[in-house]
Amino acid sequence: QQGKSLLPVGVTAVSGRFTRGEVVRCVDEDGLEIGRGLVNYSADEARRIIGKSSAKIAGILGYCDDDELIHRDNLVVL
Repeated sequence: QQGKSLLPVGVTAVSGRFTRGEVVRCVDEDGLEIGRGLVNYSADEARRIIGKSSAKIAGILGYCDDDELIHRDNLVVL
């Protein structure tokens, strides 16, 4: 809400297979869809960085193109 991006630190789990640039569903703890967006990292990369500060992405993945898993400009909250 309020134009916020989805950061790795705010994600608790990643499921399925996807690559950078694909549209993914965002769900809450109960499995209810709360949004959709274009993801900046693949599923495997996202699993490695979830729950972590954006400042740690480069150290974990060896690179950091984006601080967000989904930038607010590419996120629709339902």
